[in-house]
Amino acid sequence: MSKEKKITEKQLESIKEIQQKINAILLDVGYLEARKQDLIFANAEAGKEMQEIKVELEKEYGQININLADGSYTEVEKEAKDLEVVE
Repeated sequence: MSKEKKITEKQLESIKEIQQKINAILLDVGYLEARKQDLIFANAEAGKEMQEIKVELEKEYGQININLADGSYTEVEKEAKDLEVVE
């Protein structure tokens, strides 16, 4: 029977350490991906809330631009469109 072939203990320990680092990194990546999905969902929800507020404000004030520093607003000027005469 032939002698069992092995790498050195130092080489084996190096490989185990690197594998542990890789596993920890992959675990962190998985956590970050889950967190990313949570943040994407939260952003979509905030966008919906903003749209609801915009609709309410537009009903009350018309189309306006709001200064977020002090709450003042200016009305949005509608562009005059040339009417075409069809004969």
